[in-house]
Amino acid sequence: MLFFFFIIFLETGLVVTPLLPGDSMLFVAGALTAIGSMNFFILLVVIYFAAILGDTANYYIGKKIGSKILEKEKVRFINKEYLKKAQKFYEKHGSMTIVLARFIPIIRTFAPFVAGIGKMNYSKFIPYNMIGGGLWVSLFLGGGYFFGNLSFIKNHFSYVLMAIIIISLLPGVIVFIKEKSKTGKNDENDILNTESNI
Repeated sequence: MLFFFFIIFLETGLVVTPLLPGDSMLFVAGALTAIGSMNFFILLVVIYFAAILGDTANYYIGKKIGSKILEKEKVRFINKEYLKKAQKFYEKHGSMTIVLARFIPIIRTFAPFVAGIGKMNYSKFIPYNMIGGGLWVSLFLGGGYFFGNLSFIKNHFSYVLMAIIIISLLPGVIVFIKEKSKTGKNDENDILNTESNI
């Protein structure tokens, strides 16, 4: 249970960990409760608190240092493109972003951070945080529980589990490769520009 708590807390609570597979981890956790590995309701409460605490931590990080991060052209470990997308999403949907973003990977991590930057009052933020966290955790955990109760899944659980983990990691790997290739191209362009100036 602690493993799932930390995955959900880190994905929602730290702006530098948007690629952690929160959705699939919830689904896997729900499936594990279906085969009796953990108690569904205890896990639901534990993960719900992880989601609420994570968004709260991210909100306060945004409130304290978010504006300084925005001022910098490049910030190590933080993709400014993701931050801009979250800002646009927040501008479009307002306070409901905190609820809706729970269901969108990457935006989910940056939404509370952006809310903190925007000086959204915590008293206004917390109800949306609680509602969004509750919906997200219960739907994905419940989906995993239902999925894990299917006879085919129970009979081939280890294979299905491996498939879910691999599929959930793929988007993060793809984004990482794309970022690396972009960095490599930028470095090449910088070298070419330097050489042409010489």
